Amino acid sequence: MTRTIALSHDLDHSGLHDGAPASPTASALLDTGRYDHPLFQRSEPGRYEGVVTYYFAAFTGSEPEPQAPAAAYKVLGREEIAGLRGQYEVARILWSKARLRRQAAPVLAEAVPVWEAWTAAKAELERVYQAFWETGDGRWRAQLLRLTDAETAAETAASAWEEIAQQLAQLADDQITAAGYDDELRLTTVAFELGFNASDWHIGHIDAYTDRAWGLPTPLLEVLAAQINAQRERLVEVARLAGDREPA
Repeated sequence: MTRTIALSHDLDHSGLHDGAPASPTASALLDTGRYDHPLFQRSEPGRYEGVVTYYFAAFTGSEPEPQAPAAAYKVLGREEIAGLRGQYEVARILWSKARLRRQAAPVLAEAVPVWEAWTAAKAELERVYQAFWETGDGRWRAQLLRLTDAETAAETAASAWEEIAQQLAQLADDQITAAGYDDELRLTTVAFELGFNASDWHIGHIDAYTDRAWGLPTPLLEVLAAQINAQRERLVEVARLAGDREPA
């Protein structure tokens, strides 16, 4: 399937076209011959002045990262170099998206049951905590044991999610590094293409998993810790108001 992309102007979002911001000139249409990317087909003026549309055969994402050949800079003129750089910029954007789709697909599929396990554990934690409203005074200690069990299960499920979230965050960051934020392909979009709804998945920036100073928890574990602490503080407050010598 042929894929096209126009520099400096976004084309439609059908999935067959992608936009990449830049500042091309008519020099981008000059023939760069043997230095073209292997999947490059042709370029032509776009619908707007100063816009060039590039046509490529479909990338699989398994190709090497597109880089303009160093030899070209020794033999081509400035205008030809400008056109070649524009061509490879587009190639790199298309390649980065194809690579993300290829690499993220199995990880996203693996993530579905892991996220479901976390949401089930979180729901059980909330159910056990809410049960205190219906628990008689003589059974609070037994209910506290159930709560700590639910906390442990939620922490285990959250930790499992953080492992796979880090993998996805790294893949997303790799795509942005190659293409830039203006041409980011969101993981939610890739998941939607695969038939998954990842809109509520908790995935932080890669730095949240790899650059944690002072032993700070990863994103989902931090959210869970805040919830657990808030619940325990409420139980301690209730115990204090009830006059218990040994607060919950």
